[in-house]
Amino acid sequence: MLKKIAIIILVAGSLFLSAGALLNYKKASGKTIITFASWGSKSEIDILKPILVDFEKQNPDLKINFMHIPQNYFQKIHLLFASNTAPDVIFINNLNLPIYANAGVLEDLTDLNIDRSAFYKKSLDAMSWNGRLYAIPRDISNLVIYYNKDIFDKNNVECPSQNWTMEEFLSIAQKLTSRPNVFGISFEEDSLFYLPYLMSEGGGILSDDLKREIIKDDNSQKGLKNYANLRKKYHVAPQKSESASATMAQMFLQGRLAMHLSGRWLVPKYREEADFDWDIAPFPKGSVGSVVPLDASGWAISKSSKHKSEALLLVKYLSSKENISKMTQSGLIVPARIDVANSEYFLDGKNPKNAKVFLDVIETSKPTPVSVNYNEINDKIKEYTEKIFN
Repeated sequence: MLKKIAIIILVAGSLFLSAGALLNYKKASGKTIITFASWGSKSEIDILKPILVDFEKQNPDLKINFMHIPQNYFQKIHLLFASNTAPDVIFINNLNLPIYANAGVLEDLTDLNIDRSAFYKKSLDAMSWNGRLYAIPRDISNLVIYYNKDIFDKNNVECPSQNWTMEEFLSIAQKLTSRPNVFGISFEEDSLFYLPYLMSEGGGILSDDLKREIIKDDNSQKGLKNYANLRKKYHVAPQKSESASATMAQMFLQGRLAMHLSGRWLVPKYREEADFDWDIAPFPKGSVGSVVPLDASGWAISKSSKHKSEALLLVKYLSSKENISKMTQSGLIVPARIDVANSEYFLDGKNPKNAKVFLDVIETSKPTPVSVNYNEINDKIKEYTEKIFN
């Protein structure tokens, strides 16, 4: 039965895509059509679309068929590959890239003529599989501590230093906690948010060579215990019942979190909605330093594309200094291009004032070790960590 449903979905999806392609072909009238798939919020797509229009103006013989997939992105990309209707250009992240690179459905871009020195090396590493490059990076995703300066001032607590330790972090979280109204630090059970605690103790989920799970190793267990104790022993992080249906970002905006561990993607929201003074600091140092996972997103080309040279032209255009600068201005991303990261487009003087922390963190961060079955490993580990955290 499931097999029949899958076939029906594939056929329906293929017919839908074929019809869409035919419609776009008629509109394009003799132009070469490049299909480009991406996720993204409305504000992100509002930045992207004019860039694509400019590309078409500069290349009048080309037409972009833009597929915006805001939800269930990789499930739908799976469907497109399965039905032999994969987009020519695919926006992808490092957590899912190994699945497609290992399956041989992405074009190897290792020998592509680009200036690699223009990009942070770790962003290129994150977009690689078995030493081969499969996507050109747009952005870097790492984690920092957002903090509510008003809460710090109200409690006469100094703002976090650039070199604070895990012990100092806990002490500050305790001073700022006034349950049930205010908690010192956020708590989220997704592995992304506890990985810094593990990595900063020399642990993690997978070994660097991807050959074994290391979450039960001593170093990982120390980090996991430190994290769980924030909620269970020291009560400086909210229990599930105390956060209820509110997200950590909502609690931070409500003034119920003094500190929030998260990424650059929250900057536009906090700039727009926060009615208090806030800034960022690096993650505190554990026994091996301050180490957070480094992830990346970028543009890959389908190996089955019939228009690889044109697709490559689009990827080079999107990854140019000019266009990554446009994507950076919203505050949403940490650009993978070094020249943009160190420009006024990123260091624009707006909140967070310490925006350079996002760049400093790159040096001490570590690309997340990701295997082909990383998502399955994560699902399995969730059952294990849920018992520890609750």
